[in-house]
Amino acid sequence: MVPPPNTEAPRLREAPAGSAKGPGARAREDGVEAKMTTAVVPGSPLPSQGDGNVYYILTDDFPYGSKCFPSGSMCFLKERMYLHSIACGTTSTRYMRVTMLDDHSIATIEAEILQPVNEEEAVFLLAINNLNERLNCFLDRCSLEVAVKATVGQPVIVDLNQQLFTGTIRYIGKISKSPLSSPLCPSYFGVELQGDGEGRGHSDGTYNGSEYFKCKQNSGLFLPLNKIQFIPALGSDPAREEPKPDVDEVVPVKAGDTIGFYLDDVFRQGIAMDVYKEGTRWFVKVCPEEEGPADVFREIPMDSVVKEGLLSPVFEPDVAPGSQRQLKRERSGSGEELESENQSLDVNSMVQIPLGKGNPVSGIIRWLGYLPGIEPKMAGVELDEEKGVTDGEWLGTRYFHCPPKRGLFVKLQSCQPDMRFQCVSSGLLDPSTCSRMDSPTVLANSPPLRNGTAVRVLQGRMRGIQGHCNSCYMDAALFSLFSCTSVLDSMLFKPSLPPNGHVQKILRDEIVNPLRRNGFVDASSVMHLRQQLTEKGQCSSFATSEKDPEEFLNLIMHHILGIEPLLKLQSGGQKEQECYCYQIFIDKQEGLVVPNVQQLVEHSFLSSNLKLVEIPSCFIIQMPRFGKEYKMFSKIIPSLELDITDLLLDSPRECFVCGDVATEECSECFKDKMFAVTGMKQYCKSCCRQAHSHYQRKAHRPTKLHVPEEFQSRSHMDSPRIPRERMELFAVLCIETSHYVSFVKYGPEKEDWLFFDSMADRHGDENGFNIPIVTLCPEVAKYLQLPVAALAMEQPRDMEGVAKRLFCDAYMYMYQSKKMALYK
Repeated sequence: MVPPPNTEAPRLREAPAGSAKGPGARAREDGVEAKMTTAVVPGSPLPSQGDGNVYYILTDDFPYGSKCFPSGSMCFLKERMYLHSIACGTTSTRYMRVTMLDDHSIATIEAEILQPVNEEEAVFLLAINNLNERLNCFLDRCSLEVAVKATVGQPVIVDLNQQLFTGTIRYIGKISKSPLSSPLCPSYFGVELQGDGEGRGHSDGTYNGSEYFKCKQNSGLFLPLNKIQFIPALGSDPAREEPKPDVDEVVPVKAGDTIGFYLDDVFRQGIAMDVYKEGTRWFVKVCPEEEGPADVFREIPMDSVVKEGLLSPVFEPDVAPGSQRQLKRERSGSGEELESENQSLDVNSMVQIPLGKGNPVSGIIRWLGYLPGIEPKMAGVELDEEKGVTDGEWLGTRYFHCPPKRGLFVKLQSCQPDMRFQCVSSGLLDPSTCSRMDSPTVLANSPPLRNGTAVRVLQGRMRGIQGHCNSCYMDAALFSLFSCTSVLDSMLFKPSLPPNGHVQKILRDEIVNPLRRNGFVDASSVMHLRQQLTEKGQCSSFATSEKDPEEFLNLIMHHILGIEPLLKLQSGGQKEQECYCYQIFIDKQEGLVVPNVQQLVEHSFLSSNLKLVEIPSCFIIQMPRFGKEYKMFSKIIPSLELDITDLLLDSPRECFVCGDVATEECSECFKDKMFAVTGMKQYCKSCCRQAHSHYQRKAHRPTKLHVPEEFQSRSHMDSPRIPRERMELFAVLCIETSHYVSFVKYGPEKEDWLFFDSMADRHGDENGFNIPIVTLCPEVAKYLQLPVAALAMEQPRDMEGVAKRLFCDAYMYMYQSKKMALYK
């Protein structure tokens, strides 16, 4: 909403002061240096000297004459010129005259949508060509700050054609000369691909004839920061020219580990002295224990070794079978107890295996039995992550099938029931029992997951939030609100009253942080929250009964956390109304066969004579329904953007005919089939007179609009267009037969959708547990691009993948304003 006349525009967030440079070994050219540490914005303190430039990024689209500068565009102004204009009193606090970095044009931009960027950050942002991704990287402060502090030699993960590969940073800086007309040159990361990524690059460290680093042919890439995930270089020396990759990130064995292996059909043990790769195979250089501590090494393939801690301690290379059985009997005092503890484990049991101190891995038992030459009962386990050494084979014999590097053979005694599911798998389904289970917490705050990171962390089985006992309404709502957006992170950090601080802590540390860090939240954590809601709320059945998402959101936002209402509405000049969710109420419209969300919101606001008092940071919209069974529309098209410009109270509006400032609005013209099916119908004086001169519209009764004072004398020819206020769709909750699921937008492209179901599958029967699944659903984009007539003819049963759920079962749409999220 445009601020009232003669008031100062909202203060913008200041750029971080004095961002630190990386270590001296960083291969960054000397030309990129920060010239100032505080951005000059209206209402902020001015720096003491003015020799540099002040850089900004647009947080919203800005129409300017025949042009439109999209959000994510970057611009600058000379600090000295700005200080001079301040001294002369010629600078407005509402608009700033800047030079655009993309095309070097000069424009007058509204200060409210400009966010300051320091020079160190600006050079990295400028390298991102996709403006939506550039803005997302700016808003995600964590990744931007890590990029500024990145060093040569630091390990990274590279997003290359929707696949992730490991690599090492070899260069940071510009790869082309800066144009004379531009004060900045983009900075890129030169990365050497490693492991499976070798040969998938485009260079050997050379770009346009200039060498920036050296690597194998087609193993080098020059990438902007949005294509890289940074890994801390633990214990590494950034000054080394050729640092080795962190082996733990690639293989499960590292130098110094005690390992077991077979040599000439005899099991042996030794110390891993080195881990290296030849071609596509990994090898371990081993010093066998029985051959002395020095100068005697064996080269063993990685898929033929296992960490010693995962195998039975009774392996003795030179002991006869009979003696082995005797040793087994001598040690059976503890071994039989361990085996008896694991009698409940069977094929398909979910287990955890300790790979080292505080480093367990999880997986599913795919095979149980005895391996040749090994007495203890063994388990073949398919791991959740690529930390194994096989694909189900042992010494040339296949015992089960799984993806490469996901299989591991361990003694059954090393397997423990997965603590994440111990509550439900042991039959303790009573909520009070579940609450006593230790639920893993993550105290470190994590940013929302976006783009390739979201896919890597969230996609797969046992991902998302585990459902249990009618919790799907809460699971779907929490996943939608927190997995890939930070618009409502105020719920996690807003100071709360002492009696309710425990609820906020559970939400933050047991649900949101684990979801963003590990991609999984166990059922006991959600049950813990449900119990607290039962105690705090007026309803005694939150822990067991089925609820609606809006009931849960109203309780936790209003009654418990006490956050400010998301929406402020006014109807016909009456008192303001506040709410957290907006329910659409409309009469059945013959002309709306397959409506989109924009049309439904406009019809609902018009029929109820409603206006938004201010721009919301989050707009949660419930679709028109009559109970959970009857839907008013068989299909609803998701509007990826929701234009709320004409729904704002006392905001300047544009004549939909000529584009001048609108002074009158006609609700009857809105229903006239001669006009466009979307958009409110408001006119300037001349267009209103002309439109209503038609005999069919002479009976209409247009209403006067409030025009802000600064727009009343505006000339249509020499002033910028009125900016549009748009919100973007970030999640959709759907319901079918009383079961809620959600779709979440994780990236800027139309195909970037995740589908989440907290109870997609189940392990076991009454005493089993639900398996949550997160899948990619790019097929949604195909139907979003169809003409309305073609989409109306699509039979739901014939729609690909899960697209039918999005178009036919939508219950609640969630929109966000990134601009307003900066202030709320």
